[in-house]
Amino acid sequence: MGTYPFEHDPTLPFNQQASDWIADVFYDLLPEAGFEVRDEQIYMAFQLERAYSGNETIFAEGGVGTGKTLVYLLYAVLYARYRRQPAVIACADESLIEQLVKPEGDIAKLARHLDLVIDARLGKSHDQYICLNKLDEGRSKTADAALFSEIYHGLPEFVRTPNTLQAFHPYGDRKDYPHLTDRQWEKLGWDVFQDCLACPQRHRCGLTLSREHYRKSADLIICSHDFYMEHLWTYEARQRAGQLPLLPAHSSVVFDEGHLAETAAQNALTYQLKHNPFEAIVTRLLNGEIRESLAVGIEEAIEQSERLFRLLSQSSHHVEGSNRKEIEWGPELKREVNRFIDMLTMIEEELVLEGGLFTLDPYQLKIVEEHLDMMQLALSLFRQPSQLISWVTEDMDGITLVIMPKRVKEVLKERLFSQKMPIVFSSATLSIDGSFDHLAQSLGINHYLSFSVPSPYDYSQQMKVNLIPDDSSMDKVKETLQFLHQNEGGSLILFSSREELTGFQQKLASYPEAASLPFLFEGSAEISHLISIFQNDEQSILCATSLWEGLDIPGHSLSHVMIWSLPFPPNDPLFTAKRKDATDPFAEVDMPYMLLRLRQGIGRLIRSREDRGIVTIMGKELNEEEVKKKVKSILPEGTVGILEIV
Repeated sequence: MGTYPFEHDPTLPFNQQASDWIADVFYDLLPEAGFEVRDEQIYMAFQLERAYSGNETIFAEGGVGTGKTLVYLLYAVLYARYRRQPAVIACADESLIEQLVKPEGDIAKLARHLDLVIDARLGKSHDQYICLNKLDEGRSKTADAALFSEIYHGLPEFVRTPNTLQAFHPYGDRKDYPHLTDRQWEKLGWDVFQDCLACPQRHRCGLTLSREHYRKSADLIICSHDFYMEHLWTYEARQRAGQLPLLPAHSSVVFDEGHLAETAAQNALTYQLKHNPFEAIVTRLLNGEIRESLAVGIEEAIEQSERLFRLLSQSSHHVEGSNRKEIEWGPELKREVNRFIDMLTMIEEELVLEGGLFTLDPYQLKIVEEHLDMMQLALSLFRQPSQLISWVTEDMDGITLVIMPKRVKEVLKERLFSQKMPIVFSSATLSIDGSFDHLAQSLGINHYLSFSVPSPYDYSQQMKVNLIPDDSSMDKVKETLQFLHQNEGGSLILFSSREELTGFQQKLASYPEAASLPFLFEGSAEISHLISIFQNDEQSILCATSLWEGLDIPGHSLSHVMIWSLPFPPNDPLFTAKRKDATDPFAEVDMPYMLLRLRQGIGRLIRSREDRGIVTIMGKELNEEEVKKKVKSILPEGTVGILEIV
């Protein structure tokens, strides 16, 4: 077989030939292999042909079971070969990447049944790889030192020996260490405060080697939304620093679970500042022969940084349901930020003079200047507070100040939607009341194509939904355990926050009837490993916060989905800022977010025509008639069960 799986005629338009072959796939080739003909897939194929032939942006909304993934994969692969640039498939998170590339996933199905060789490589986020420096530290300074030493000795030989690097292969992926808890992985995995440019181990680093690997893909690069948005955000900075962009030039991009793209953009387009990395970087300058004025300025800036972050810790408070802490911006805190900005400006001016004396190593000087430029740009936003959102997070290494510019739309317009290439947003939940305007406006998209096709499943016969308003007299955990025992396993419990999940897990110890139930908790191991256990043990119960989208487990292994509470957004700084910009915050921010997420959670249940099951939705807001009415409006007709409490 040549470049294309059909006889290509160069005298005819390529897109038309590709579309004709894809029609043959769904009308003839896949049915011959035992697949059913789906009118929804064929309709979607012709709609995507419009986007690929005109290099357009398209919202492709297809209900559960429409097979939309197969459609966009076929177009992405063919167009990649036509343009001789890989296509990027951006998934909502790392667990969904694993779902797509697993041995029985859609890419493997296409390759097997269409006799295709598809070059699909993973471009995982930085934090999915071991940091060799953190591993070295963990082997000697943590309670898990013995475990981390075992991991070190299991690394490829070319990592552990000083020999010349003759051959290499990617290594150090989070999924290769499934039994590590999330907390243990945080001690090993890369984080944003690692200084990779100056790292002496960077050429043997699993992250670096994985990047070399996926950049050479001929067909597909599969990454997360966050990683793609980071590619856009860092593109110019990496070019200025003489580095390659995170992703190579590509022919098209598909955002699977595209309703989450805005959240990913907001997460990526942020600055993170921390005291320890700042001190470590600027003190490098003290190792050289520098003028006294610069040395004094550095010492004063370090003291000011310590003072500022100490004050940030004192001036921030926890927000329920969020890992973001809200900052109370009093006069003293604003004054200390401005004082720190002035000190950084002074150091930058001193570095200009110092650079002319050639007393500092140019490479080290460049690293420091890049870091100071980033800090200045981030902190300068505080002089226009209406243009930013800020919060702090806290972990074992201290306080992190996070600064997010509000200009997400502008960045996406400039760096993504201005490119002449097909951009596909695919999901079962892109529209609200039949309109795509809510998502288009949030992303800054002025012109787009769109279509929506319903699920082929008969939900009235396959699914029942129980609506259970929280009541002050109700023992919610006991009620939940009764449902779980009735279902005899095969249950997925979705929580709106880590706080909710942890609270439920802690309360279980007080209920003897919970002891016989095999619970799996997100965070106790690598997520795709937990999913595999859950899928293969029909008695198990999986409790998660991140599996509202993309989880595809047909059969009795998942016959009950429980929504622990209605997934309204938290009252953290990001959503507080959105509410301030809205005329009716509840109707414009809270309700659309909740309904889209709820539709996704419900969609985890029925994954084939043979599936049968129950959805249990709990929440105190169900006591409000307007909320209850909205929830009912998104449920498939005929699915509300007899257990509804009025």
